[in-house]
Amino acid sequence: MGLFKPNVIKLAAKKDIEGLIKALKDKDSDVREEAAEALGEIGDDRAVEPLTKALKDEDSSVRSKAAKALEKIKAKVERLIQDLKHESSGVRSGAARALGKIGDARAVEPLIQALKDEDSGVRYRAAGALGRIGIRIGDARAVEPLIQALKDEDSGVRWGAAMALGDIGDARAMEPLLKAFLDKDEDGSVRAAAGVSLKRIKEKGSKK
Repeated sequence: MGLFKPNVIKLAAKKDIEGLIKALKDKDSDVREEAAEALGEIGDDRAVEPLTKALKDEDSSVRSKAAKALEKIKAKVERLIQDLKHESSGVRSGAARALGKIGDARAVEPLIQALKDEDSGVRYRAAGALGRIGIRIGDARAVEPLIQALKDEDSGVRWGAAMALGDIGDARAMEPLLKAFLDKDEDGSVRAAAGVSLKRIKEKGSKK
């Protein structure tokens, strides 16, 4: 008993998310409780699903810690959404990237607005984030805005939009991506990204 109890403190110090998620299933309720608390402090999006499952834990203390941890992660999302309006483009860019990693649906509309940011780096990060969220939750609200972003003046943003559309996999993107692929875009990397995304959307369609 307890010979191989996970050291939650060390796991948290290393930000070992996988290790903490595993600890969240430990036989010892104290370990599960500590793991839930640690995951909330770190705020990594990978913890959302395991913590949600922990809301049904047989131990009330574990359920309580899991609920508080999820609240912290959600609060982090709200702060990041506010950071999309920060005066520093670096902060806005970082917020967009982080929101993509967390994958919360509340970030979709703010990130769509960020596709119009004056800074191309922010627009690029917003496009990537929308793609990642699309993969996670199947949210297709960003498809039309990303199609418009295929016409962005910055080739990096166009590349990001092309890849994001492939991530989401919505058939509405097929024609715009085909236009970009068939030598319509002046940047070779954008054409290549369009080609990759076209293939991904076709493959996704064929699996339905």
